[in-house]
Amino acid sequence: MGENANVTVTAETKTKTLLSLLTEPVEWLRMLSSQLNPTFVIGVFLIYGLGQGLSGSLFKVVADYYWKDVQKLQPSTVQLYVGVYFIPWVLKPLWGILTDTFPIRGYHRRPYFVISGVIGAVSAATVALTGNLAAAAALMCFLGVSASLAIADVTIDACIARNSIEVRELAPDLQSLCGFCSGTGALIGYLASGFFVHRLGPQESLGLLALCPTLTTVLGFVIYENRTSGSHIETKQAVLVSVGTTIRSMFKTIRYPQVWKPSLFMFLSLALNVTTHEGHFYWYTDSKAGPAFSQEFVGVIYAIGAVASLIGVLIYHKVLKDYAFRDLVFYAQLFYGISGVLDLIFILRWNLVIGIPDYIFVVIEESATRITGKIRWMPMMVLSTQLCPLGIEGTFFALLMCIDSTGALLSRWGGGLLLRLLHITRTDFTNLWLAVLIRDMLRFAILALVFLVPRTGQYEELLPSDTPENYPSYEVPEENLELVPISSKIEV
Repeated sequence: MGENANVTVTAETKTKTLLSLLTEPVEWLRMLSSQLNPTFVIGVFLIYGLGQGLSGSLFKVVADYYWKDVQKLQPSTVQLYVGVYFIPWVLKPLWGILTDTFPIRGYHRRPYFVISGVIGAVSAATVALTGNLAAAAALMCFLGVSASLAIADVTIDACIARNSIEVRELAPDLQSLCGFCSGTGALIGYLASGFFVHRLGPQESLGLLALCPTLTTVLGFVIYENRTSGSHIETKQAVLVSVGTTIRSMFKTIRYPQVWKPSLFMFLSLALNVTTHEGHFYWYTDSKAGPAFSQEFVGVIYAIGAVASLIGVLIYHKVLKDYAFRDLVFYAQLFYGISGVLDLIFILRWNLVIGIPDYIFVVIEESATRITGKIRWMPMMVLSTQLCPLGIEGTFFALLMCIDSTGALLSRWGGGLLLRLLHITRTDFTNLWLAVLIRDMLRFAILALVFLVPRTGQYEELLPSDTPENYPSYEVPEENLELVPISSKIEV
């Protein structure tokens, strides 16, 4: 009888544990929805999940095959082209100023959602439906897709920044929400990308990129926003004053050591982390020098990376969000550099010498890189939200993301230049190992810059206490998008 009772208790305990694991994400989302507005959570799912996650991952794989198989470009040229995609993200402060201070027919947010959706849908449809498109024209279409994602991203980022300031204890949770949404969307996108490339071809698959911009356009028509009132002259004068005040406030804030030091680290950590992705991609699919992975398996590799990114977000959310910024960034960067050594082992084919097949080793390599990369980046995103003063949080967060995007742009162009200098082509991968070695050495060199990151905890206020008093809080009706905390006592 006693043994049966113990077995029953054990079974009940396991059942409760399993149920708690299943219900914990639901309770977490319910908590966020109660502390913040549910519409905000839906907006994050749309922009980060479907936009940056699903569309971004599909765009990455399909565009690689498009440049390789349709346009037949060299990997160094493609690497430079990929850098051009980041130009709209570099211009995020411009999009932020436009949406903050230039209303269209009395609306600050709705028109820009619609504009970004139309640009993305038209660009994706053009490159998908137009045969024999010149490389320069295709690049402009891809630039339009990227601009669509960047403009839509600015609005939701502004809301994230404000919520992170007003409900400071939820700042890490908001970044976890963004990470889970983008990671889940990326997982689906990567799993589907190889299938669509194989079945439809790279050019036709690009038509799928019109899905998210279409939904963004719908969001622009249905999202709640009050229409501003006032004469045209009064509005124009207010716009000029607010733009000038915003620019002066941005320059004032960026001069604080608490702000420019971590901003400089984020820029350098991205710029020095030169990427050799296109060289890897061409080598992955080469039947002579490389492992000759199929289109479907390339998608699976990236999907595994998306799962690893989700694991990285989960590790950060459960274990690491209470650690100080500097300590966490140092060790994350260290392990990120170590994970890069696996790339070198794979390129040199030493994995075959020790008896590990290519398809197993690439899973290990991709997982290690994505987990450490995500853990490395999550605290920097939390830090970025904590650096934004109230009143200009949307535009200033866009400025910080502009700095990051400029670093990422230089990373890709630097990688493209490295591939060209080492004469890595569509068929010659002799010096690819050297490119990877140089990249890994730069990753370890970034450790010397960690002193720029503050030692403070992730819940502590970084800006001087008098900073918000110096900046205007734009009290205009259109900011009430139901994307700010319900419990907030600060009028927006």
